[in-house]
Amino acid sequence: MAELTTTLIHHPYQPPAGFAAPQPGVFKASTVFFPNVAAMRQFEWKDKSAYTYGLHGTPTTYTLEERLCTLEGGVQCLLVPSGLAAIATVNLALLKSGDEVLIPDNAYAPAKALAEGELAHWGIAHRYFDPMNPADLAAKISPYTQLVWLEAAGSVTLEFPDLCAQVRICRAAKVLCALDNTWGAGLAFKPFDLQPGQLPALAVDISIHALTKYPSGGGDVLMGSVISTDERLHMQLKLCHMRLGLGVAASDAEAVLRGLPSLSLRYRQHDESARALAHWCQQRVEFAQVLHPALPQSPGHAPWQALCGHAFGAAAGLFSVIFKPGYSQAQVDAFCNALQWFRIGYSWGGPVSLVMPYQLETMRSSWPAHLQRGVLVRFSIGLESAADLQQDLQQALQALT
Repeated sequence: MAELTTTLIHHPYQPPAGFAAPQPGVFKASTVFFPNVAAMRQFEWKDKSAYTYGLHGTPTTYTLEERLCTLEGGVQCLLVPSGLAAIATVNLALLKSGDEVLIPDNAYAPAKALAEGELAHWGIAHRYFDPMNPADLAAKISPYTQLVWLEAAGSVTLEFPDLCAQVRICRAAKVLCALDNTWGAGLAFKPFDLQPGQLPALAVDISIHALTKYPSGGGDVLMGSVISTDERLHMQLKLCHMRLGLGVAASDAEAVLRGLPSLSLRYRQHDESARALAHWCQQRVEFAQVLHPALPQSPGHAPWQALCGHAFGAAAGLFSVIFKPGYSQAQVDAFCNALQWFRIGYSWGGPVSLVMPYQLETMRSSWPAHLQRGVLVRFSIGLESAADLQQDLQQALQALT
């Protein structure tokens, strides 16, 4: 008879099958057992028909991947440790020395830093294009261009591009296009069906999503996804993903799974509060410009209206303001410090409202013509009372004087 230590490790008890509950089970594993050697040699992880190693998938991660595909309208999904890791995975899987990638000038700043740093170091060129001028994108596609990044709405300044026109340009040039769909969250529009009823050629090739934001919803998870509809492209991404050794923690996957059922409800609330506060800010004399795609005066409102205006909750919970030129950076910083309900912090999509001042001149190739001059501040609206947040903004504006 085996000793107690061995018996505790190799205990024969197996719980009965058939357990069902609102949330799927959480499976944590590096090692995965095979019933025999033949099974070990035959099991395949690439098509999700079996399990071979924790890094290649568990019931928990497979479940999350499938639900995310349903959310965004994709067929295959990869999970990575962050939204930036999703961007990096796409770049590394599809680009090689001598290739070129095109990036919108208002893209997520760390994605631009990746192109300027590691990609350039590896001999991969990059150029920035004007996201509000499809002709500029068309003109910059060259024989070396292998990938075009798209983003809607733009990072920090929230311009909404003509996505459909951009995708058509990429299709005509036979260049892959990848979309950062974090703002849309799979709810504002479907990245693989940009115009319902139109030809599927208008769909992007790849959608990346920072699950850190709305799908998680708690401000306590870092995760990203890479979703596609083409099996061959997905396998190219998946093999790179495997060689990089990318994986996510089971407890983090559990947190995102728990957040998904309430995603549309939370997204709608973020959206409604942000619109109300953006409209209020438009009436304030301190601001030269309020940037929110649903505002008729905001850059890209017409493309947003055409693509997202038919749906509820189609504008996320972000908006930015540009203070009038008379206000200094120090005064705007004092305004941010005076806020009580808003906390100073990066990211968005959680229950707590956030504020962040930006130095836009350090983030763009040049100051966009459609933006007023002044200090820019971005707000991420949480789930607090919009009335309380409005009062907080009002009292903090007194710090300007």
